[in-house]
Amino acid sequence: MPSDAGFRNLKVWQKAMDAVELTHRHTLRFPKFETFGLTSQLRRSTQSIPSNIAEGYKRRRYPADYIRCLTIANGSQGEALTQIELAVRLGYVTRDDARAIWKQLDEVGAMLGGLIEAIERGMKKNKRKPPEEDRS
Repeated sequence: MPSDAGFRNLKVWQKAMDAVELTHRHTLRFPKFETFGLTSQLRRSTQSIPSNIAEGYKRRRYPADYIRCLTIANGSQGEALTQIELAVRLGYVTRDDARAIWKQLDEVGAMLGGLIEAIERGMKKNKRKPPEEDRS
């Protein structure tokens, strides 16, 4: 395991990885003809969430880049929520099973929103710092 992978310590990344695992387990039961359709799309959208969190973390030196990656992760979260709804409507997953995934993804979405807000506050705070005086 790389020593510089600090994103693994982020609770939001851990929760997002849990959502990926849960989604993979449930999509194993989808019809075979959906392998390259909804199964693949749902897996890719959930995998995109922790992947973009990790990418953003690695770009954290540039807060705007970090926020952009987190925003993409948040978009993938919305995409996954919609695809799970479709899977319920098509009868590929029960509403009870879907609720477990939705709950996990809702928590990730809330955490992403909080992280984005915190980074934005930090950016505003840094812009308000008065210039240092020349003390020579």
